Amino acid sequence: MMIDSIAEMRRRVPEPEMLSQLDRHKIQVLLEAGHSQSDIAARVGVSVKTVQRVSRECAVADVDDDAAAKSRGIGRPSVTSDIRGSLCSWLAEEPTIATQHLLRRAKEAGYRGAKSAFYALVAAVRPKPTAPVVLFDGMPGEFSQHDFGEVDARFEDGATRRIQFFASRLKYSRYSRVTVVDDQRAETLVRGMCRHFQAFGGVPLLAVLDRPKTVVLEGHGLARDVRRFNAMFAQAVLEMGVGVEMCAPRSGNQKGSVEALVKWVKNSFFKGRVFRDMADLHEQLEVWLREINHERPNRATGAIPETRRLEELSRLRPLGVLPENLAVRVPTSVGPSGHVEHEGARYTMPPESIHLPATLYLFEERVRIQAGRFVSEQRRRTKDDPVESPPEHRAARVAAVFGRRGKLYEQRQQLCELGPAALDFFTELVHRRVRSWGPVVERLHALLVDHGEHPMREALARAVADSTFTAEAVEDHLSRSLRAPQPSGDAARRGAHARGQLALFRPDNLRARRRGGAR
Repeated sequence: MMIDSIAEMRRRVPEPEMLSQLDRHKIQVLLEAGHSQSDIAARVGVSVKTVQRVSRECAVADVDDDAAAKSRGIGRPSVTSDIRGSLCSWLAEEPTIATQHLLRRAKEAGYRGAKSAFYALVAAVRPKPTAPVVLFDGMPGEFSQHDFGEVDARFEDGATRRIQFFASRLKYSRYSRVTVVDDQRAETLVRGMCRHFQAFGGVPLLAVLDRPKTVVLEGHGLARDVRRFNAMFAQAVLEMGVGVEMCAPRSGNQKGSVEALVKWVKNSFFKGRVFRDMADLHEQLEVWLREINHERPNRATGAIPETRRLEELSRLRPLGVLPENLAVRVPTSVGPSGHVEHEGARYTMPPESIHLPATLYLFEERVRIQAGRFVSEQRRRTKDDPVESPPEHRAARVAAVFGRRGKLYEQRQQLCELGPAALDFFTELVHRRVRSWGPVVERLHALLVDHGEHPMREALARAVADSTFTAEAVEDHLSRSLRAPQPSGDAARRGAHARGQLALFRPDNLRARRRGGAR
């Protein structure tokens, strides 16, 4: 029983840990100050024998505990310790010799340890080849870098919103531009590049990109070679007059600082900032760009980026096309209803162009559609905007339909395309006047051709709000809106063109239609 209790006590006593160098230094300082060994042992938490042993050691000159343990030979010696010296000499003579050959030499020299331990020793002592650092620094007007980024921006109301941005930088001067974008499509990329080139004052020889998937449709493995570009991107780059170079994936020595550009924008601008709203974000971004481009010296160059941009301006070539004139080309065709669809928006074409292949030229604010000899230019719209049609297209579509009934349904369809209010108006009209809604449709379609979509859309919305589903009600609302003060001169012409109006409303025509028109 006594032996068992002694063994149990020994199991409960914790294993002594190695005394740190700072504790050794503390013991030496207290001994030098005249403290007793028992007092020092109590203060440090060690035994008196440990204090006596430290008193016989040299003064502590290094606080590296690992190095001190190795110098005193603490711990079990490695099975590879005897062969380490020979291995280092072999690797000094042949740094690239195979590890299998080294193991055979070690066994011939008396090594009896395991292969895994020897392989670990070789990996630790073999000289590792290091490639020299290549400074990816462009010459004036040689490179620009472009990339998309995403970051979670914080707002004062506690909300967090994912913000996407497009960043560009001239490599030589470090002059930078950053634009908040809605997506990372190819069109967004080329329009962002064009706007940033305009801000730079010209285009460099090469634009370096991080191999975006929307641009590179087919590449060659991990190399920079691209077999097929997005046709939209290729055409836009050709018009801008800049060469492009794609970085190979996961190749930082090729990218230079393309990825670092995005990280720099995140850390320098977004990190630590809180915004009131999106307008405040845009305002702070412009202030920050002005500071880093015109006021603050760049860390890499030690110069203000605007100063170096002016130096390389003579090496930048003229931008081939202005951002507002950059047309992104999309191959398409005219559908059976005489419409061309793009991203949910519908654009009308003459009925003679139905089923013809077409090219859609997308500008920032407008579109131009060309199908053979037929060309139409219209305001660019989104999928939520109602259809807008030039008056000549409306008349041609009605004329191309056979039979009075077919023409009537075509006119009603064109009116319903004005939007939800128009759909509500004619739905109620059809249910109220099952057999006599035709003359009302013809009368309102004539007004649509005369005055365009916008006035008719407002007049129909007011009629629906008043629950008056008659042609006279729509005409009254039209006349009231036209009697209101209208802009004059160029502003009036611009407004009429934007709404698709070709003629002003004439009260004499209104009175004539009231006398002979349908109710």
